Amino acid sequence: MKVMKASLDTDAIIHFYRAGLQKILFDFFSNGLIIYEQIRNIGLENHGQDVLEKVDCDIEQGKIGVYTEQKLKELYIQKMFKNNVNENKHLFQPGDLGEVYAISLAQTIGAYSLVTDDIKPGGPYMSLLTLKYEVVPFHFCDILILRYLQGSADARKTVSDFDSINASSGLDWSFRSRIRRFIERFVKDPYKEEDKEWMSWLEKENGT
Repeated sequence: MKVMKASLDTDAIIHFYRAGLQKILFDFFSNGLIIYEQIRNIGLENHGQDVLEKVDCDIEQGKIGVYTEQKLKELYIQKMFKNNVNENKHLFQPGDLGEVYAISLAQTIGAYSLVTDDIKPGGPYMSLLTLKYEVVPFHFCDILILRYLQGSADARKTVSDFDSINASSGLDWSFRSRIRRFIERFVKDPYKEEDKEWMSWLEKENGT
């Protein structure tokens, strides 16, 4: 798979870390993982205290890059980031502020991907599929299925990891339904032609 950089949303971080499967993120997004400081200081402080110590350890080790206001200033992109945040706030609900920050950061620094588990109609995941954003959304099931298609995990491991994330975060998701949605998105009826083209490239690259 092409090397990608991903901006992480709060819930996506929590789901992988609670299941002890955060290494999947590091391996899959080999060009780096990034978060805006509010994701760490507010999102995880309020909702992910149980994983915060492990996340901080990975931040200290450089596995996750944190973009603070000071860092954005130093890179001369703070104004661009704020403009992106203001524009995205008009598209999403107030409860999606964490996703707004994650999407805006991805746009600002040119990250290719967003990892979020907010898949409600009109939410960040579905919106990025339909709107003209150059940020590709993934949720944890997408990543597990793509890892399987790459040959990096077999079917048993894929199902086991799905069950671990599903149980540890109390999501009550159906893997069968997520596979069906994955096929619709990337093969049968994609929202964007780029997704189908990307899947065709993946098939050729990995002999899938």
